[in-house]
Amino acid sequence: MTQDDDRQELLAQMEHLKSLAEKSYGDMYETGSPSGATGCYSEAKECYYDAIRLARELGLDDEAAALVKRLEHIKEVFRGQFS
Repeated sequence: MTQDDDRQELLAQMEHLKSLAEKSYGDMYETGSPSGATGCYSEAKECYYDAIRLARELGLDDEAAALVKRLEHIKEVFRGQFS
C-alpha cells in the first residue's frame, strides 16, 4: 500500500465518520425518549471527535475547523432542546 493509498483510506474513514455523525444527529430527533436522544448525541460527538482527529492528522486545517464548528452547533442544539 502506498502513502497515497493510506491517505485516501484515512480520507474515506473521515468521510464515513462525518456521515455516521450526521445520521446520529438526525436520529436524535427521531428517538422517543430523552435517553435515546442522549445516546445519539453521544455517538455524534464521538464520530466528530474522531473525524476532527483524522482531519488534523491529514493536515486539513480548514476541514478540522469546519468539523469543530459543526460539532459546536450540534452541542448547542442538544443543550437547547434536550437538556
